[in-house]
Amino acid sequence: MQSKRYLLLALSILGMSVLACGLGNQTEAVTNDVLFQDDFSDSSSGWDRVNLPEGITDYTDGVYRIFVNTDNADYWANPGLSFEDTVIEVEATKVGGPDDNDFGLICRHQNTENFYIFLISSDGFFGILRVIDGEQELLGVDEMAFSESINTGNAMNVIRADCIGSSLTLYVNSTKLISVEDSSLGVGDVGLLAGTFDILGTDIHFDNFVVRNP
Repeated sequence: MQSKRYLLLALSILGMSVLACGLGNQTEAVTNDVLFQDDFSDSSSGWDRVNLPEGITDYTDGVYRIFVNTDNADYWANPGLSFEDTVIEVEATKVGGPDDNDFGLICRHQNTENFYIFLISSDGFFGILRVIDGEQELLGVDEMAFSESINTGNAMNVIRADCIGSSLTLYVNSTKLISVEDSSLGVGDVGLLAGTFDILGTDIHFDNFVVRNP
């Protein structure tokens, strides 16, 4: 086990946000437990389509891309939905930029200042972050921790976030990494996020996004 790193102050979650514009056309659920799913083959399924010099949140070649071209900033996107208890899963692959990055899933997003983030990095670190009234806090730990279960570099990771009552749990590649209790937020949108620390250029492709009943 490597030593912990990534102090909370290194995260700049609220500096560069991009929000979804509306619900759009959703991929139809195929089983009773699926609340929403998207393979991003339909660019009208409700997620942002934003292209700026500083970053991109958009559909591209059958995936959803978040590209962050500024340092110490995060971009995120939401489909414009609302859920209480959920199990969220996505396939995420780094296609460019530094391994010193962050990316993952959002649950209970109420606005730009209130939501939970389930983060990993391409150099193997993870954590659950709470944003309340614009104030950021890692839950359960002081710093993001390292796990060998996270595929590093440009490899694909399957990220899962369970938001069930006050229990928040992060899984990566079927391995449970951390579970914490927090009752600050009970309902809200889901989403995707990617960002940078000191080196810009984080480029993450997301695919096969699914929201299920617990």
